[in-house]
Amino acid sequence: MGKKIKDPGLGNASAASAERMMNPNGSFNILHLNKTRRFSEAYNFLVEISWWYFFLLTFVVGFVLNAIFALIYLLIGIETITASTGNLSEDFFNAFFFSAQTFTTLGYGAMSPEGMASGIVSSFEAFFGLVVFAFITGLIYGRFSKPRAAIRFSKHIVFREFADNMAIMFRIVNNRRSIMIYPKVTVTLSLTKQNEDGEYTNSFYNLKLERKSINYLPTTWTIVHEVDKESPLSVFTKEELIKQQGEFLIMISYYDESFNQEVHQMHSYTLEELRLNYKFQKAFYYNTDGKMVLDHKLFDNIEKLNNT
Repeated sequence: MGKKIKDPGLGNASAASAERMMNPNGSFNILHLNKTRRFSEAYNFLVEISWWYFFLLTFVVGFVLNAIFALIYLLIGIETITASTGNLSEDFFNAFFFSAQTFTTLGYGAMSPEGMASGIVSSFEAFFGLVVFAFITGLIYGRFSKPRAAIRFSKHIVFREFADNMAIMFRIVNNRRSIMIYPKVTVTLSLTKQNEDGEYTNSFYNLKLERKSINYLPTTWTIVHEVDKESPLSVFTKEELIKQQGEFLIMISYYDESFNQEVHQMHSYTLEELRLNYKFQKAFYYNTDGKMVLDHKLFDNIEKLNNT
C-alpha cells in the first residue's frame, strides 16, 4: 500500500523551482550555509572524496610543504646545504630537492645540512615528514577498509504493463563478485503539490513493492511497484505522471561478506525520468557450456514494448 508518512527529515515545504532532493549518487542535494567548519571533519572529508582528488590533493600539499621548506633554506642560506650556483631559481630547486629528500627521509648524500640553523630545520622537517606520511598511510587504509556498498542502479526507470495494471520498475546489480546476502529495499515517493494558498508542499509515501527483500543476489534484481488502486500514483494517467514534480528515494541494505557487516546505499529517480512502455533486456544467459553469464554491458539496455 502507498501509505502516506510523516516528513522523513527532508521537510514538507517546497517550491516551484525545487531541484531533486537526492542526487543519483545517493548524496542529498542540500546547500549548507553558515555552517561552522571543524578540523575533526577533515578525516571524513579525506576518506569520502574520490581517489583522483585524494592523490591530487596529496601531491599539491606535498609540493607546497616542500616549497615552504625550500624557501626557509634559502633564507638561512643555500650554502648551508650545498654550494650556491648564483642563480636564484637553480638555488631554489636545489633547496626544494634537498627538502624532498629530507621530508621523505630518503637522503642521497649529495647534499647535507652544515650549520646549526639548517640542522634544526632539517631535523624538524624529517620528523614532520614522518608524521605526514603516517597520517596519509592511515587515510589510505581507512579508504580501503571503510565498508562501502557497490550497487549499480539501472540508468533507466521504466513504466510498463504488469499483471492487470501498470508498474514502475528499476533494477540493481552488484558491482563486486561477492554475493549480496539478504538485500532489502525501501522506496519512498516524494510528491510536490501546490495547495489552495499557492504554496508548494511535499507529501511522502512508502511504496508497496512486489518484493522488499530476497535471500541473495548473484545476478540482477528488478524492483517493481505495481500502480494499483492503492498506489498514490493511481490518480494520474501515464502522460500526467511524467509531468508531476516527484522523486523516488531508494535505500538498499545488505550484508556484505567482504566486510562482514551490513552496508547501505541510496539512489533516486525523478518522475520525469520514467520511460513509458519500455522493458529491460535480460542481462544474463547460459553459454554453450551451461554456465550462467552476467553481461554487465546489457544491464542498462531497455527496449520498446511491441504492443505500444
